[in-house]
Amino acid sequence: MTVTGGSLDVISSERMAAVDANAAALGVPRKQLMESSGNAVARAVRSASDPGERVALVCGRGNNGGDAFVAARFLGDRDVAVHLLGRPESIGTAIARENWETLRAAEVPTVTVTDSAALDLGSPDVVVDAVLGTGVSGELREPARTAAERMNALRSAGSDEGGTGTTVIAVDVPSGIDADTGKPTGGDGAVAVEADRVVTFHDAKPGLERLEASVTVADIGIPAAAERYTGPGDLLGLGRSPDSHKGENGEVLVVGGGPYTGAPALSARAALRAGADLVRVACPASVADEVQGYSADLIVRELPGDALAPDHLDRIADLAADRDVVVIGPGMGTGDGSIELVRRFLDDFARRAVVDADALRVVPEVDTDAELICTPHQGELRGMGGETAADPAERAELVRDFAADVGHTLLVKGRYDVIASDDGERVRQNRTGNPGMTVGGTGDVLAGTVGALAAQTDPRTAQTDPFQAAAAGAYVNGLAGDAAAEANGHGLVATDLIDRLPHALYDE
Repeated sequence: MTVTGGSLDVISSERMAAVDANAAALGVPRKQLMESSGNAVARAVRSASDPGERVALVCGRGNNGGDAFVAARFLGDRDVAVHLLGRPESIGTAIARENWETLRAAEVPTVTVTDSAALDLGSPDVVVDAVLGTGVSGELREPARTAAERMNALRSAGSDEGGTGTTVIAVDVPSGIDADTGKPTGGDGAVAVEADRVVTFHDAKPGLERLEASVTVADIGIPAAAERYTGPGDLLGLGRSPDSHKGENGEVLVVGGGPYTGAPALSARAALRAGADLVRVACPASVADEVQGYSADLIVRELPGDALAPDHLDRIADLAADRDVVVIGPGMGTGDGSIELVRRFLDDFARRAVVDADALRVVPEVDTDAELICTPHQGELRGMGGETAADPAERAELVRDFAADVGHTLLVKGRYDVIASDDGERVRQNRTGNPGMTVGGTGDVLAGTVGALAAQTDPRTAQTDPFQAAAAGAYVNGLAGDAAAEANGHGLVATDLIDRLPHALYDE
């Protein structure tokens, strides 16, 4: 792969979809991004052809085809034909349909292909593959399969005589190629477009480096803030299957309470509102009735005594064994026995946990195989041995470094929350939320929210990535807080956030 026009930075197809959505939320219309993408494709076509030469654009019915519709408008000095695979009324997005109608109104030559056997591209000098973009899986189906075969045949024509065939330029990724792996989506040997050039957008996709093609990375105007800050794109992949059954959307165990009763109840109720199917609370018997009294939806498991202690370890380990995520720390206090319990539990735990409040202090000293998501405020971060700063960019770098040092995902609360992955490779900031959220309990709501999201299954992966869960949790918790502030001003309380979590998650 030869890369021109951009850096060697890469972005997965999943993350690119999130960045697109975040850019739209920042006020950059998708129509504007499509205009920029199409212009970039047209520049590539012009560099590979001369005025008057024939150009065939083979287009699918999604935004990948929409990019090519735009490109055709910038190729007025070429002999252009746009081939749409399918009926115009089945074009999948409003902006792609709008650009198709613009082509028709401008009298750009178009051909509608409803029978793959009738696909005739002629003998173009350049063919543009805009059939399918990123995020496609499985073998190519008709008419995409035939289109790929025809484009490949044009490319290879004349090679037996030592000449060159038609130049093939792919939009974003060659159709039938997985953008993240560079392999055919239908498996080894499956049909895929063999491109000479690829015009991709914003950043290179990881799989493109495996291709024997030159890659142009086009800057289409996506602001850096779309990657730096959380947004609605960070919620993509969350949700539940219509065929799911009880328990398949996450089971969470909250371990806490003793000196305080509200904190574990807030975390547990937030986890339910954020989509967990089942939430259990393990707390000292002295407060169990009070915790249960907060909601009939909670399943409360009593532990003997009035504080968490090492004697509870076996019982908590049994309760945690079949749970997807444990949220540990809310309301447990600073007693030596409680801290020792957390230390021993994490030492032996090998699954996923959200660590909050006073439980955070043991994280740097434990040797655990668990995936931890730590949710400190800045004072708790310093108590863990981390550093902070007033400048948001500097603070983000400090959190990144500390996350890599402790080897766990961090979500550091503040005016701008900072989220860093366990290897320090990814860092994001969150700008939702307001000063009214300094009231007690909002951090407990956040811990439960993150726990629920970390327990869910992402259809694209086996389980929601801890970093993804932390970033999405910070975003929706802040959105819920903003909605609560709109209703109650700075007189909001933590319980105001809980019922607003579903709207923050699913109404974006």
